[in-house]
Amino acid sequence: MRSWKVILEIAKTHLFTKLKSTVTASIGVTFGIAAYITLVSFMTGLNSMLDDLILNQVPHIHLFNEIKPSEKQPIALYKEFEDAIPIIHSIKPRQNQRKIHNALPILNDLEKNEKVLGASPQLQAQIFYLSGTIELGGNLTGVDIMKESKLSNIQDYITQGSIMDLKNTENGILLGSGIAKKMSLSVGRKIMVSTARGDRFHLKVVGIYQSGIAEIDDIQSFANLKTVQRILGEAENYITDINIKLNDITQAPALARVLERKYNVSAIDINEINAQFETGTNVRNLITYAVSITLLIVAGFGIYNIQNMLIYEKMNDIAILKAIGFSGADVQLIFLSQSAFIGISGGILGLILGFGLSNFIDNVSFETEALPTITTYPVNYNPASYIIGFFFALLCTFIAAYFPSKRAKNIDPVQIIRGN
Repeated sequence: MRSWKVILEIAKTHLFTKLKSTVTASIGVTFGIAAYITLVSFMTGLNSMLDDLILNQVPHIHLFNEIKPSEKQPIALYKEFEDAIPIIHSIKPRQNQRKIHNALPILNDLEKNEKVLGASPQLQAQIFYLSGTIELGGNLTGVDIMKESKLSNIQDYITQGSIMDLKNTENGILLGSGIAKKMSLSVGRKIMVSTARGDRFHLKVVGIYQSGIAEIDDIQSFANLKTVQRILGEAENYITDINIKLNDITQAPALARVLERKYNVSAIDINEINAQFETGTNVRNLITYAVSITLLIVAGFGIYNIQNMLIYEKMNDIAILKAIGFSGADVQLIFLSQSAFIGISGGILGLILGFGLSNFIDNVSFETEALPTITTYPVNYNPASYIIGFFFALLCTFIAAYFPSKRAKNIDPVQIIRGN
């Protein structure tokens, strides 16, 4: 009958009589796991920051009235040309408006939808920013700032002023940081904007908006929806875009197609908007885990070499154990028990060291004008990474010890004794 107490006692004796080899193997696992935890925590934190930077500014579903050619051209109405192959040059888009028809009833209907977290109306306007002799083209977006703040976290990107300043100022504008810098404007100053038709309006700068994406900050500004409607000379129901946030983002593609048919508008979901960005995120994650697993495998080779050395050094002990009645399986369990101890101890120490290094990185100051809301390096303390790291340490040490222990199992004690 196999005695686990004896097997574990022998394994402990082997570990502590060769303390240097044991410590070396444990350190290999410790640093492998620590490097894995630190790298994964930092890289996934960085990816989450980049995702938030983009996704917080992108709706789950975007409704708009797309300008496009008619699906059926006038020639299709004539039966005489049914069997012909018409060749049409210089097709022009339909003369439809950019506004969403029945936008206000659509918003009310969306608010009642259980799948919808919220819907925010917008009015996009192409304008020119004027300051002295400087004239810059850009976009002015009319928003319901209170609804927008709940759906897009716009308040996190306001470096000066607040959303309440915009809400309470009729002719206020939340100016992009790039525009403010180029025109030397600050909160409290006034800026003149001009429409494509040449109409000019004075607006008061109530805040500075900085998304962290230079291409956006150089052209984008926000104002109250009614202010932009007045600038364009349109009615209160003139809305060009509706941004929708869902309770479950995974339902966006299917719901976008439903809303497109229901409201007779164009709809794109977040996967279409961010297809390239999503690909980049997946590639970064793949590289992160590939490098991390490589670190653990390298640590596993170190353990394999140490276990091989232990077996060669313990040849006499293995022969004696077999001579007094220990089976090959018992001998194998002795070495596997040693690897389990190395894996558990090295894994726990690696998790502690990895957490410490991650916490150190998390507290390192990171200040940049491009990302004013980020003050330290991003780190993601995902428990799943720690669990994966620990079990990978056990798996790695087990595999590293299995083949040397299998060799020990098949050693013939008579040949060892004769060789001595």
